[in-house]
Amino acid sequence: MSSWELREGDAITDELTAVRRLGGGATYEAYLAFDEVTWGPVVAKVVRPDLVEDAPSLRGLRREAAALAAVSHPVVVRALRACPDGPRPHLVLENLDGPRLSSLLRRGGRLQPQQYLPLGIELASALHYLRHLGWVHLDVKPSNTIMGAPARLIDLSVARRVEDAARLTHVIGTDRYLAPEQADPVHLGGPGPAADVWGLAATMFEAVAGHRPFRDGDPAADDPGARHPQLVEEPRRLPDDVPGAVRELLLAGLSRDPACRPEPREVSEALEPVLASLPAPRLAGWRS
Repeated sequence: MSSWELREGDAITDELTAVRRLGGGATYEAYLAFDEVTWGPVVAKVVRPDLVEDAPSLRGLRREAAALAAVSHPVVVRALRACPDGPRPHLVLENLDGPRLSSLLRRGGRLQPQQYLPLGIELASALHYLRHLGWVHLDVKPSNTIMGAPARLIDLSVARRVEDAARLTHVIGTDRYLAPEQADPVHLGGPGPAADVWGLAATMFEAVAGHRPFRDGDPAADDPGARHPQLVEEPRRLPDDVPGAVRELLLAGLSRDPACRPEPREVSEALEPVLASLPAPRLAGWRS
């Protein structure tokens, strides 16, 4: 993949100065940048240099900008402005303070209930809001989750209107976190809001268990079930100490039948009593 190879102090645009590269995907590079407009740190998602005249990539940038403009929720990253034209088409996003869930899991393993229960409730609130607006995220996963108070859902690069998602005939999203109907939209029908619930359940499963619910597939395989084991296999076993209500919720969220998955509000309603039942944290030096 081509890169702008920007270093600290390099100008991204007249208003944005690169601080450091954060990462990227097939279409974008992401940079922490100083913004002359807001006079503070931001994230600049810049279309890669070999794609600045690529019509599908620019349509994707405009689609993400439209999704971000439609969504205003405390658990969803905010866009500050979109610049789809010019030599470096880009989005300017707020800079979020916190690690990605994927990084936490890689470094420290599974989360504690005091961590994963609020996470599930917060992400469910964002998905409930998206459903209310008629949008689907289609890429809910640990690396798109910033841990904080509250957690934040990022990267709406493949988000779609519900009616547009229902017409999809090709795979979009991340293989390991695809709902079955995303993995095989031709035979199972296009994804809808229930696909985001599947992504939430897969993300929470990994946070709860310390491993993904399904093994990795073979991307070169011709058989859809070999490429995407979630089409044919049952989820892996959860640890024995996972509360029964959480276990039941995650398995329902990973149902191959979208109609059998809970709605986002039902996710919150199931998790809130479990969180309330946890013992209060003990403070150092506290005497009862």
